[in-house]
Amino acid sequence: MTAEPKPFQLLPGSAKSPVILHVPHSSRRIPAPVRAGIALDDRALDEELDHITDAHTAELAAAAAHGCAVTPWRFVNGLSRLVVDPERFPDEREEMLSAGMGAVYTRTTHGEPLRPPGTDPKPLIDRYFTPYARAMTAAVAGRLAATGRAVVVDVHSYPTARLPYELHGEGPRPPVCLGTDAFHTPPGLLARAEEAFAGFGGTGTDSPFAGTYVPLEFYGADRRVSALMIEIRRDTYMREPGGPPGPGLESLARALATLVDALGDE
Repeated sequence: MTAEPKPFQLLPGSAKSPVILHVPHSSRRIPAPVRAGIALDDRALDEELDHITDAHTAELAAAAAHGCAVTPWRFVNGLSRLVVDPERFPDEREEMLSAGMGAVYTRTTHGEPLRPPGTDPKPLIDRYFTPYARAMTAAVAGRLAATGRAVVVDVHSYPTARLPYELHGEGPRPPVCLGTDAFHTPPGLLARAEEAFAGFGGTGTDSPFAGTYVPLEFYGADRRVSALMIEIRRDTYMREPGGPPGPGLESLARALATLVDALGDE
């Protein structure tokens, strides 16, 4: 019998690092009981995973961490976002509910049914979303206790061409999109990221994806927690959709390491 994959891992860094590299969407793994509740056949599911997975971002974060002078912490989702999406609000605050892509997705990237009508999201929220949120909250609290601050750097990627599910995909699609939050992204954090990723053809802010991830316990309440989302356009480092990485991955990892080292020096 195959053991269920770990739902997430906190990979320790240096005791003096305030940085957590958060990798929420890199995995394609779906536990068998969850797979049984997905309406797609195997071929359609593979195609959906090609579109929705931020492929190779866990490898990118690992390479960056190993290249840092002071090793950051890493929090890595071991399951696909088709199980639950840990970065969504778990309630009516989530705007992606209108696309069938709240914390538990009911629609695909192309608007097709992903789960049967009337699927109750609560069992998946209880089994996967809530423990993930608690663990990430504890990880941030650990950095605050150890260093007096925490910096959550979200590591994502996004497709070169707009997919139908995107609510705000009509704007620019730069090689590196930097997602910000008015409360949790200080100007200096954004400036350091713009400098670190300047060599990839340009950066943009909050287009086509905006915002950052901060555990709800700290969200809008604790300025010691800063956050930035890094969305890397997939044609800069891989063959789309769902293909292998290219040489760009190594260069992006070096840029991310440069950013992490700069944040540790603050």
